[in-house]
Amino acid sequence: MADPGMSVTPYWELTFDADGDVDGPERDRLSAQVTERGVRDLIVFAHGWNNDRSGATALYRRFFAPLPRLAPKARLGYVGVIWPSMRFSDEPIPDFPESVAAVEAQGVPGPALDENTRRALREAFPGRAAVLDRLARMLDDRPDGATGLTEFGRLVRQLLDGDQGPADTDEPGGPAVFDTDPVAACEQFADALAALGPAADGARFSLPNPWDGAKELLRQATYYQMKRRAGTVGERGLGPLVGRLAGVAPGVRVHLVGHSFGGRLVAFALRGLPGPVRSVKSVTLLQGAFSHYAFAARLPHAPDRSGALKGGAGRVDGPLVCCHSHFDAALGTFYPLASRLAGDDRSCAGSEIAAVLGPQWGALGHDGVQAVPGTARLDLAAALRGPLPASGCVNVDAAAVVRRGGAPSGAHSDIVHPELARLVLAAGRIA
Repeated sequence: MADPGMSVTPYWELTFDADGDVDGPERDRLSAQVTERGVRDLIVFAHGWNNDRSGATALYRRFFAPLPRLAPKARLGYVGVIWPSMRFSDEPIPDFPESVAAVEAQGVPGPALDENTRRALREAFPGRAAVLDRLARMLDDRPDGATGLTEFGRLVRQLLDGDQGPADTDEPGGPAVFDTDPVAACEQFADALAALGPAADGARFSLPNPWDGAKELLRQATYYQMKRRAGTVGERGLGPLVGRLAGVAPGVRVHLVGHSFGGRLVAFALRGLPGPVRSVKSVTLLQGAFSHYAFAARLPHAPDRSGALKGGAGRVDGPLVCCHSHFDAALGTFYPLASRLAGDDRSCAGSEIAAVLGPQWGALGHDGVQAVPGTARLDLAAALRGPLPASGCVNVDAAAVVRRGGAPSGAHSDIVHPELARLVLAAGRIA
């Protein structure tokens, strides 16, 4: 039931495959034991991009650790969701073991894609090993001219052939970044990276190399794949499982928590809940990596269209809390670029990107739920003073604590804070 190194008990893990199918013995163990262990409030956490089970478990261990002390009289149980996602190992995570990026910053050179990243890519894109090997060689060799970048873009598009999964809104089509001119895409990504790098505030003596942007194009392809997969796992896997749990343990109050694409996973679980189930008492999205219009009944730029989760907050018997931070470069800079590149030749980076592209490409974890009437807006201190609204969407500016992290993702993974653990308790009305 519990990892010997886990910080809390009782703790269960639920493992889902890419199609949303859950490990049967793990599911049955949770169903049989949750009532037996006297659990009243079950906190279910889904990780975001991540390379393996050990990394996900380490996140859960650290995030859950303060909860028993913060709510000593609560009858808490904990679930860690394990689903097939990945991250590039050069993305620094605050307070976690040193990354490849940190080693390279110390002057130790390495390939553009280290072996851990290559292995993760092969698992993320099964059957595409030859394409991935070619992409890795091109990132190392950096062939001159537009021809090489054009070929690189063609290979990246091959990775996404046949991709399936729910979209954030009912607008047609996917991110144009994978269909536009790859040379222009790589140049804009390179500009954005340069603006976020250590020389961002100083003088620049050369133009950014578009091959730096080429690696970002590949990174964004993996994000797009993981984003779609998270929706599938939530809707087809976690949602029905929560419904099943409500049948066998009707007294258990469920609290869904998700980081990054894990936020998308738990949000789409609401769409997969069986109709009458009301056991989900709160949802907390930590730096959610999906559209800030996902819950909108009407899109401001297209009133005849809606978000894929319109009315989704109504499936929660409590509040849907969305934490956001302007220090999240992954969502404030690269998410809108990858969602839709600007249709002109202007160079933009950082906070300028949202202004150039328009708000329709923004992410929840950057500026919160948008276009949902009645959404409450609080800073973290006010949210913790409470009480939170009893229902509906609540945006919480968490920049007071979600603020650390290097390029390219910024503070996107800076979520292990007791203040955010307290927010989960407050959202769930857990004394």
